Amino acid sequence: MIEGAQEKIGVVLLSGGLDSSVVLAHAISRGFRAYALTVRYGQRHGVEIDAARRVARALGATEHRVIDLDLGGFGGSALTTDQQVPKGPREPGADPIPATYVPARNTVLLSLALAWAEALGARDLFVGVSSVDYSGYPDCRPAFVEEFERVANLGTRAAEGGEPFRIHAPLIRKSKAQTVALGVELGVDLGLTRSCYDPAPDGAPCRECEACQLRAKGFDEAGVADPVRGGDPR
Repeated sequence: MIEGAQEKIGVVLLSGGLDSSVVLAHAISRGFRAYALTVRYGQRHGVEIDAARRVARALGATEHRVIDLDLGGFGGSALTTDQQVPKGPREPGADPIPATYVPARNTVLLSLALAWAEALGARDLFVGVSSVDYSGYPDCRPAFVEEFERVANLGTRAAEGGEPFRIHAPLIRKSKAQTVALGVELGVDLGLTRSCYDPAPDGAPCRECEACQLRAKGFDEAGVADPVRGGDPR
């Protein structure tokens, strides 16, 4: 590091899925020491948590923390209860926000990332949300990210002291195909990532939930073969 230059530190929300893994690589490629944060929030399976550990290790995150926070205790989502995960195309007239929405999840996760960032002295947060090929979740839209940044800069000692926070959402306007292409460009081993909402016990994707459908669409449109073909890599 050049003498006198300020170290770049970023906190990256890492689920183990395609998008957040590409964002971690993006942050590191921009010269950030990346502190990856994964939250076990009560989701029904641990496949993505295991994937997050592999991705953080493979990409060289400075530190990776997995913390427990039981949003499942509140219910309200097919991802945290025994409610059936929707499969196949959505029915005409269905709710535009699917049953896999977890109430206020990104608000909670970004708040945790903000707390860690402030404690670390970091002022940059990275999140892998997109408003293009997505499930319609309201906490993945540009307006949400912009307003959360505003909240971060209203309610923290760091911002009061003249050190504002920046929320980076580099995929917010990218299609899933563009995300796949970026991952390839950044050298991400996409075979380490997991996206399925309802995987088999061995980690194999169901290929029918919306997350699987969006992932397949992205790889197909990018002209890239999805390396995830079965269970966890050995």
